Amino acid sequence: MTGVTAKVVVIDDDGAVLRSVGRLLGASGYEVELFEGARAFLASAAAAPDARAGCVIVDLAMPELGGLDLQAALRASGCRLPLIFITGHGDVRASVQAMKEGAVDFLLKPLEADEVLAAVRRAMDLDARARAAREEQAALAARLDALTPRERQVCDRIARGQLNKQIAAELGLAESTVKQHRASATAKLGVASAAELAALLERSRGPGG
Repeated sequence: MTGVTAKVVVIDDDGAVLRSVGRLLGASGYEVELFEGARAFLASAAAAPDARAGCVIVDLAMPELGGLDLQAALRASGCRLPLIFITGHGDVRASVQAMKEGAVDFLLKPLEADEVLAAVRRAMDLDARARAAREEQAALAARLDALTPRERQVCDRIARGQLNKQIAAELGLAESTVKQHRASATAKLGVASAAELAALLERSRGPGG
């Protein structure tokens, strides 16, 4: 993760809970930001949704904007921070909805310190791994953007296992021209074989590619 300090954001309209969780996390070595409402956090996060790193602990039921509403707003803004929900009431339907939307955990008050810390560790690890994957995707995209359109066409066909002469016939090029494009593209991408090229293109598509 580059240039971003990981923090745990805690959002709860109950000041006692807010301060207690903040002290627990601070004593455990985490950088913490405290908010007494979801709107205040959204105002601070919406401007640069991917500039934050870490996770969010949020109360399920709060005046004006509750935890599920915050979850939806964050996803809509492009903010990918993992969420941990806390609540004084065991709302099964809400917990199922939150988990379906990607919540890391759903904790009941009164909070147990060990449970909070375990959930935060999971969330921070999830965020770090997700950011590393996005950074790799961005780096791969930058390398691929350096290719000319013709080089990209040649690369796509190499990755599919086609030979130079097959690519030449399909694209209407001389085989020597295909070889030139191939040499230029593999040099730009830093790969030495068709297998490496295929693997790079596969990674560039991401998990859903």
